[in-house]
Amino acid sequence: MRTQSAPRFAILRHARRIWAIGAVHGRAAELGRLHARLETRVWQGDRVVYCGNLIGRGPDVAGTIREMLLFRRAVIARPGFEADDVVLLRGAQEEMLHRLLQIQFARGPAAAEQALAWMAQEGVGATLAAWGQSIEEGLRRARMGPVDLARWTGTIRQAIRAAPGHDPLLASLRRAAFTVPEDLAGAAPGALFVAAGVDPSRPLEGQGDSFWWDQAGFAALAGSEPPWNGFRRIVRGHDRAGGGFAETPFAVTLGEEPDQVLAGLFAPDGTLIEVFGSDSA
Repeated sequence: MRTQSAPRFAILRHARRIWAIGAVHGRAAELGRLHARLETRVWQGDRVVYCGNLIGRGPDVAGTIREMLLFRRAVIARPGFEADDVVLLRGAQEEMLHRLLQIQFARGPAAAEQALAWMAQEGVGATLAAWGQSIEEGLRRARMGPVDLARWTGTIRQAIRAAPGHDPLLASLRRAAFTVPEDLAGAAPGALFVAAGVDPSRPLEGQGDSFWWDQAGFAALAGSEPPWNGFRRIVRGHDRAGGGFAETPFAVTLGEEPDQVLAGLFAPDGTLIEVFGSDSA
């Protein structure tokens, strides 16, 4: 039986602290080193949020998924932890995989080829390699027509289902995660965790693709006065402009640093307690 999709949002109720992990982009070795540092630091009452873009770009997407699943299993096996205490957000790479698996519905071979070529530039080829496929094969199937393209995406789906834990993990993706005021002293505004962006002109429920694409909206909020939708601080795991770690009074970016995956430890109101990378001293 296919795993049902998770609710859109992860509500981090009664969180003592929140560990937010920035974009990994298939860097399994770096994620493994980060997990080794986190192993003794994740305590009862903590929550762990992977802020999207776990997959994509490379060099080892399959190893990255395996590493994340092993760490998640180790955490939720501890006394006092539940399955929902470890959350994976949908990022641009996870969204591209979702769209790619529906590419047979594109408006003709040319549109399918164009979409696949754009995804290739964005790094989805490394994701396909995790399940034994390639963009080149997708482009070939696109030129053959929607029937062959559907067979190709069907093969990818079968490979995902055959890999232990992959299908349930991808079905568990959340759009965003947040703490709630009633859990904070004095009903203070909580913290919102997203993959890369937010559109301040839309309500939380209407963000859609903004969570993984809206670079400009996040930048505008980063320097604005809180709260937005009742949140004191917004935390994201990826800067599409290529920036690394950045902090303003109302926003934190756990961007990609050379050869490192970043983790930030936050209080429920978004206060940054600590930040370090997989290779930090």
